[in-house]
Amino acid sequence: MHITKMQGIGNDYLYFFGELPADVEKLAVRLSDRHFGIGSDGLIYISESETADFRMRIFNADGSEARMCGNGIRCVGKYVYEKGFTDKTELRIETLSGIRELHLHCEGSRVTSVSVNMGTVIVSEPEKIELDGTVLSLIPVSTGNPHAVMFVAEAGLCLPEQIGSRIEHHPLFPGGVNAEFVQVKAENRIRMRVWERGSGGTMACGTGACASAAAAVNAGFCVYAQPVIVELDGGELEITVYEDGTVWMKGPAEFVFEAEITMEGAE
Repeated sequence: MHITKMQGIGNDYLYFFGELPADVEKLAVRLSDRHFGIGSDGLIYISESETADFRMRIFNADGSEARMCGNGIRCVGKYVYEKGFTDKTELRIETLSGIRELHLHCEGSRVTSVSVNMGTVIVSEPEKIELDGTVLSLIPVSTGNPHAVMFVAEAGLCLPEQIGSRIEHHPLFPGGVNAEFVQVKAENRIRMRVWERGSGGTMACGTGACASAAAAVNAGFCVYAQPVIVELDGGELEITVYEDGTVWMKGPAEFVFEAEITMEGAE
């Protein structure tokens, strides 16, 4: 089995080109384990598409399928270009959240960063939940994936590991939710930490950065049509939110390693 590991500001996945295996959910759990497997936030399969240039399928570390991954889709663009599957720098990628447009920024044959049209982001009215007698105000945001954004005085003080899992599985979100903890640092700069649905605490989340920037713009902390710098544990993303709800994301994508593996116990 040939595996390519890639990361977008620390959000790391194992990439494969081809059709899904029948046991993809079990494979995601097995390979993503950071102690007994290779270690990743999940698996991403790239294949041909009938409606776009390529198709991507995302499976979280717990085996569940995600609809969209902003950091992952940037790596898909770098993967197909640098491995010679395409020579186009404008790509359309099919996801479970719809087709996303990519612009590859290149230096020679190398993709240095990728801009992604993340589609329309929907910011809803705040909701309140109670945890251990404390009432929290959360802003539900849909980026194709469900998010709950919470503004805090300092992102590091409200650790995702402490309450992220409880927000993910709260009855208010019957299908689960990604939880973002956001500190406003300047007019167009925010700090974000994240608890990802199905993967737990991760160093970055592209759709979460988009959700957080959209919530910040909607609340008047940041400005429409101007780049918002989102600081994450793994690095920075540039998010631009427009008044019609369209969001563009720009950030890096990097190869980590390539490997051929034989699965112990595989038939």
